Amino acid sequence: MGKMDIQSTIATLSKSADFVVDETHAHQSLRYYYLSSLMRDKHSFHKVIEYIKTNKHIPIKELSGHLPIERVESVHTGEEFITQIMRGALLIGEQDKHDSFLALPLKKHDGREVTITENEYTVAGPKEGFIEDLDVNLNLIRKRIAVPELIVDEMTVGRLSKSRLAMIYLEGIVDDQLLQTVKQRLADMDYDEFVDITQVSQFITDNPNSPFAQLLETERPDRVASSVTEGKVVLVLDGSPLALIGPTNLIEFFSSPDDYYDQWPVGMFIRLLRICAVIFSVIATSFYIAITTFHHELIPDDLLITMVATRIEVPYPPIVEVLILELTIELLREAGARLPERIGQTIGIVGGIVIGTAIVEASLASSVLLIIVALTALASFTTPIYQMGNTIRLLRFPFILLAQIYGFIGIAICLLLCIHHLLTLKSFGHPYLTPVYPLRIKDFKDSFFRLPIWVQGKRPETLRTKKQDRFTRHKKVKAKQDIEE
Repeated sequence: MGKMDIQSTIATLSKSADFVVDETHAHQSLRYYYLSSLMRDKHSFHKVIEYIKTNKHIPIKELSGHLPIERVESVHTGEEFITQIMRGALLIGEQDKHDSFLALPLKKHDGREVTITENEYTVAGPKEGFIEDLDVNLNLIRKRIAVPELIVDEMTVGRLSKSRLAMIYLEGIVDDQLLQTVKQRLADMDYDEFVDITQVSQFITDNPNSPFAQLLETERPDRVASSVTEGKVVLVLDGSPLALIGPTNLIEFFSSPDDYYDQWPVGMFIRLLRICAVIFSVIATSFYIAITTFHHELIPDDLLITMVATRIEVPYPPIVEVLILELTIELLREAGARLPERIGQTIGIVGGIVIGTAIVEASLASSVLLIIVALTALASFTTPIYQMGNTIRLLRFPFILLAQIYGFIGIAICLLLCIHHLLTLKSFGHPYLTPVYPLRIKDFKDSFFRLPIWVQGKRPETLRTKKQDRFTRHKKVKAKQDIEE
């Protein structure tokens, strides 16, 4: 769309049935322009009209300082006219002049209420989640970080959608180079429509061809607040219930807010359990194929007899039965996610039991493999971030194929390729495998291990923040016994 003057903009908008040019309330040759589908705050509209009627002596150029409406802006170009009217503003101008207007924000606020998070549920801690309203989401963040240094830098993205995008960071803490990198990538985006923050992620991520997400998507305001105070940058898009956090690293995709709300030994144990479960989910079925196809000698004799007995009637090699069960699990998972919630839960439970039992009874797969595939599916659900769950689902299949071709050597090759790829990944220019590579010993306090809060007095070194100290460390006071023994 090329540049348009205000008069041609009004002519284009006049073709729409919901564009209103109101002269019935005008005095001093004033006109009111608005989209009825967006501007539904009739009470404020009538208050403005009544105020103008009772203050006829005030010229339009001076009205902005007298109207009982906040954030009144002046409009002088066609682009500004379009931006304001598409945001639900009421524009006031003189009949015979199209060079100056007043924009009054009277947008209709329709949307769902702040509810519990759906994809990042926690047992303890806050339950609020983001919604599709940018102003509400900013409110949820600001009430958790109530300092003037919290900067909200707003911009418009999308040539047609004109979506509001907010970049949030803490001034005096965030690294200037990181801030410049994010701003430059946002400025370089050129697309006609942005309706969700995931589309923005695809444009600004370091390697969009990687199956690993390099920016963390979250619907939790508490996770956003923690990331901002660490020195990271957060992006929030109007119309999207997710926020985008960067830079991030691989370990953060396996950490949950529950890890910090529990006692630190419990949180550390659960995080380690989660990481081990993910590794098991990726390689368990490929290990089964490698052992049953190439490395029978690794199976104890008693267990080998059991496995042979369960596979004796299966008419094809292990990879075929693995693919049958893995694809069945994926179909059930996808069907459960797309169907309505109550039906989806029924399909997942009943379908898994019925189909799994039928496959084993029909000798299409062994019962041992059914147990392994069920455990890998269960282990993959332990990832708290949905993005990484999808990546794990995809990674299993290259491991399965190489295990069928080369056995354990194929699994080793796949592991090496995966590690090599992770070593090359970056998030806003920061290494993806930090603190493992490059090695940052001090940052291990909140990585694989979740150590006590009182020993995490500094922000991660890899973020190169302006202010490293998070709080002043005090000596621990020994508790006194209340009762003498």
